[in-house]
Amino acid sequence: MVGRKRKLLSLEPRVLNFVRKHRLTAQRCTLLVAVSGGQDSVCLLHILKGLQVELGINLHVAHLDHQLRGTESEADARYVAKLAKSLGIPATIGQCNVRAYQDTRGVSMEEAAREARYNFLSEVAESVVADRVAVGHTLDDHVETILLHLIRGTGTRGLRGLQARSRWQSSDKSLIVVRPLLEVSRDETDEYCVSHQLQPRLDATNLSLIPMRNRIRLELLPLLKSYNPQIVEALLRTARIADDDIAFLEKEASRLWKRLASKQDETIMLNKQSFLKQSPSLQRYLLRLSIEALLGTLRDIEVRHIEEIMEALPKPAGKRLNLPYGLVFATGYERYILGKNPTALSPFPVLNGEYALKIPGETVTPGWHIQASIITRDQMKPGADGFTAYLDCAVVGENLTVRPRRRGDRFQPLGMKEMKKIGEFMIDTRIPRDWRPGIPIVSSREQIMWVVGYRIDERAKVTENTRKILSIKFKRS
Repeated sequence: MVGRKRKLLSLEPRVLNFVRKHRLTAQRCTLLVAVSGGQDSVCLLHILKGLQVELGINLHVAHLDHQLRGTESEADARYVAKLAKSLGIPATIGQCNVRAYQDTRGVSMEEAAREARYNFLSEVAESVVADRVAVGHTLDDHVETILLHLIRGTGTRGLRGLQARSRWQSSDKSLIVVRPLLEVSRDETDEYCVSHQLQPRLDATNLSLIPMRNRIRLELLPLLKSYNPQIVEALLRTARIADDDIAFLEKEASRLWKRLASKQDETIMLNKQSFLKQSPSLQRYLLRLSIEALLGTLRDIEVRHIEEIMEALPKPAGKRLNLPYGLVFATGYERYILGKNPTALSPFPVLNGEYALKIPGETVTPGWHIQASIITRDQMKPGADGFTAYLDCAVVGENLTVRPRRRGDRFQPLGMKEMKKIGEFMIDTRIPRDWRPGIPIVSSREQIMWVVGYRIDERAKVTENTRKILSIKFKRS
């Protein structure tokens, strides 16, 4: 049994090997240790104190009183302060009214406590010049997290569970979180505390069945063990396989991202044609990389957000999705666009003024190269995108201009019998409001021939009687 083999070795050398293997500390650095007063964090602190010289680190204890359990939580704070003093380790003890914090954030109590705790830890880390914090998560926490992610449907990434090293990030704070006890069981931390005559605090809320994690620990895991006594080993094996697969996908996605993506200010653009050639797995990772490149974190970006974007990929240009932190994903004709600036998200550059089209020839306007040529029917390409139009030369004439739309503009959209205001056409076509000013209008003196990107005029279409065909192609410059 794996558990029996572990007990043959004392915890200190196992933790030391784990820390070195995953490079959880650096020489001559200060390591912040989050200590709640429970058996896991007390065991962690005591072991790190014993390894302090071998690791070449300084330690600093941090404890936050969440003010949720009255005198009990106050006693926890006093216990941690006393323990740190007995070990000769400096400590910072803080307080936070988590209930009040929850009211301001509108999140669950668990999430509010977590946010408050990590905000506190990041502030303490900054004050003591530490770039990382060690937390007492154990093998049991790792397994519970895998099941929690599976229940919540967080995707393959969630099957990895907890990582030996990760990064916590808020809008303005960042902190490396390390977990030296991730291969140590909760039973072992209990045995360690007993053997070293440590008397950790007991938190009665750990027995409550209200938090999901507690129900997993107290109800679900025992039930699963009745079906498979080796369920823990099975879950850990799944996590290792998922971790290997994800590492490969992340590496491949990073390579592709450099080729498919471009960033301008706070906007990322993905080449649509190349992106759609990738497998769905790589597409998901490319999207995550893009979001992380803008936000610096994937926090609050859930699987459902990525799946909503995946569903939008084949949609026509103009589809928009609102994401956390004010991000918007938009589909264009040649690009997918991700960012916060509505103007930058438009596939149409701002168009000011009126420009005469050279027929045949090339016309350059701000943001566009426009190619006009006279072609034969055989040269028409079926299924051309919205930026190519074929028009009847006899109808459109030779004096065409390109300009933005004007108030009162009307045309007869292809396939319709009646005239329609362009403003109403854009609303009915669900063209985003901030895109509309940039949409080019190809017009003669008498009538509008083409709303570029969307529809030509019915009267200008190529018919069986058409003798000469005008091809107009718009290309972003």
